[in-house]
Amino acid sequence: QLQLSESGGGFVQPGGSLRLSCTASGSEIDWWGFGWFRQAPGQERTAVSYHSTSSEAIYYADSVKGRFTISRDNAKKTIYLQMTNLKPEDTAVYYCAAAWSAGTNWRESNNYNYWGPGTQVTVSS
Repeated sequence: QLQLSESGGGFVQPGGSLRLSCTASGSEIDWWGFGWFRQAPGQERTAVSYHSTSSEAIYYADSVKGRFTISRDNAKKTIYLQMTNLKPEDTAVYYCAAAWSAGTNWRESNNYNYWGPGTQVTVSS
């Protein structure tokens, strides 16, 4: 069983950057794929990015392509989401999630087995 915990959220001005971290405990993460999701107030949770067990499958939502970068460090049991050129519409609670097998269905939250509690990101001037 995996426990996930996000950190690195906060308040940033438009154009700024943040790096979110998702630290896992309870098991090694080598065989898990990881996704980042976000949920803005009054909106559904949507997929932002996904990193497979290797670097063979990395996906991004169109809204964040070129601005966000997902990476992972299995030795540290940590998954990162580097966010640059942040926009007010990026404001949301960001969640990390682990999937045993998501692949091309990475956008579907039902494919994820474990979730973190989330971290708030607020982009505002």
